[in-house]
Amino acid sequence: MKDRSSFSVPVTVVVLAILYIYLSTVFIFIERWFGLMSSPGVFNAVVFTFIALMCVFTYSVSVFTDPGRVPATYAPDIEDSSENPIHEIKRKGGDLRYCQKCSHYKPPRAHHCRVCKRCVLRMDHHCIWINNCVGHANYKVFFIFVVYAVIACIYSLVLLVGSLTIDPPKDELQSGDSFRTAYIISGLLLVPLCVALGVLLGWHVYLILHNKTTIEYHEGVRAMWLAEKGGNVYTHPYDLGAYENLSTVLGPNILSWVCPTSKHIDSGLRFRTAYDNLIGASTSKGS
Repeated sequence: MKDRSSFSVPVTVVVLAILYIYLSTVFIFIERWFGLMSSPGVFNAVVFTFIALMCVFTYSVSVFTDPGRVPATYAPDIEDSSENPIHEIKRKGGDLRYCQKCSHYKPPRAHHCRVCKRCVLRMDHHCIWINNCVGHANYKVFFIFVVYAVIACIYSLVLLVGSLTIDPPKDELQSGDSFRTAYIISGLLLVPLCVALGVLLGWHVYLILHNKTTIEYHEGVRAMWLAEKGGNVYTHPYDLGAYENLSTVLGPNILSWVCPTSKHIDSGLRFRTAYDNLIGASTSKGS
């Protein structure tokens, strides 16, 4: 990957937004609605602080984790090595592909990122908000960050609305303009974030359930059109069924799905396909 500057305007914006939402939620909304010294106030402050810390942690991991680098020694299966590597070759199995820019073979599901200037394993997209690609090694933690971000924004918005139902104390009336400004800024920030992040979360839930990346979705739309045009039926080769797809992307059990670790992932150089499952089923029946 090309050297990325430690300073990125979008990343700075995200960090400032997280900080502002946390401070306004705890020290304005919770304080105004419950009081930070009350039991409900302490409970909500602790819960929201935990969610905020998980947002910061998963966001940081998404930013600093290499999404997946193609090893310099990578080569496709030997029976495919006789193919002409001058042009990128795409087969239905995706085994033999060549990147002209990097001058090496590309594993299945790997794509070249024009921003990072190299191939990324199981690339989903390049995200300016993390100044990094979302790929094989950081996709899960990126997804979990989006989950926590949605929860945090909805939680904060609920506390904002709830705190407005309380009559303002005298000290707040004296400095009403500053509180009013804080509420306006928070509302203008939280409502669009809830919508945008909610849509993003729904999109990636769909992708995970079908074991697709964003790139593969768009490639699949074209492949489906071409298949229908030729009187054929297109099926995504990596779709193993909803539960298997979840296990492949997020981990083998429900507890691992919410844990921001990726110990379950392999090298990212080869992926199980629906065709492999059919071969395995046929072998089992034959034996």
